[in-house]
Amino acid sequence: MSTTKKIALVTGGNKGLGLETSRQLAAQGITVLLGARDLAKGEAAAAPLKAEGFDVHAVKIDVDDRADHAAIAASIEKEFGVLDILVNNAGIMIDGAMGKNTTLDVSEESVRKTFDTNFFAVVSLTEALLPLLRKSEAGRIVNLSSILGSLTLHATKGSPIYQAKSFAYNTSKVALNSYTIHLAHALKGTKIKVNSAHPGWVKTDMGTDAAPMNVVDGSKTSVWLATLPEDGPTGGFFHMHDTLPW
Repeated sequence: MSTTKKIALVTGGNKGLGLETSRQLAAQGITVLLGARDLAKGEAAAAPLKAEGFDVHAVKIDVDDRADHAAIAASIEKEFGVLDILVNNAGIMIDGAMGKNTTLDVSEESVRKTFDTNFFAVVSLTEALLPLLRKSEAGRIVNLSSILGSLTLHATKGSPIYQAKSFAYNTSKVALNSYTIHLAHALKGTKIKVNSAHPGWVKTDMGTDAAPMNVVDGSKTSVWLATLPEDGPTGGFFHMHDTLPW
């Protein structure tokens, strides 16, 4: 897929996987809108990328604020008239570390807050930006999921994630994966591809320093799915180029 004048929006782009995903996309000649809840933090994150010569612009987007959804859609429409890539990267994990069983004691408030950010906000923002993605010659939507959203692996005793039952986070990613499947089906016959990405266990604020992967490798799956060729997959769940079980 040609990257000439392609426009990408990466939510949660001011640090961690979002920042590295923005860098890797910009390195391919893509204009990147680096989304951040705090515009000042976004601009600080974008500055070194700009210094490297990358076409990166910080934009304010709090995914939990529906007014921001409308505002960013209007801004992109006015300045570019099209959106080629949407990376739904922003997400939260507030119900305990991986491996801690919180199914019986997690609060309803935590579940609702997690779903609001990790699922409902993604649906809302994506719907707000779909008219712009439909104008693209090769629209790409990447939903940043997690292997922790695999029902198959959660139900398989002895799997790598069998003990990692963080209920709110895991089920929010299950719902996100379902959205990927349903949206890809709804958009079949169009030039838009929709996929879920598992970055791996990465050294970020969420992944902690105990994680084995760095952000450079952790961002590769999202970047690959964001730049898929015309014959690339849609409606799938991937880590690197490997398909994961739902």
